[in-house]
Amino acid sequence: MNSPTCGLRLASAIFGLVGLVHLLRILLTVQIVIGGWIVQRRWSAVAVIVCGALCVWLWRLSTQGAMPKADLPPAKPAA
Repeated sequence: MNSPTCGLRLASAIFGLVGLVHLLRILLTVQIVIGGWIVQRRWSAVAVIVCGALCVWLWRLSTQGAMPKADLPPAKPAA
């Protein structure tokens, strides 16, 4: 495995774990207070969506980069 593929997969796994932690926060109704301000659960819902999307996107990028050049579709000729 080359280093860009490994880096993309590691970043994807980290985003996936962060998304799962936010999902657990929503399901377990854990309250977070920062400086007297209560962080609402809807921000965790936004984080689940964003982290999930980044996780899937980076994972797909890592698998596309690992494809051999022969498996790529032919390039369209310039007009």
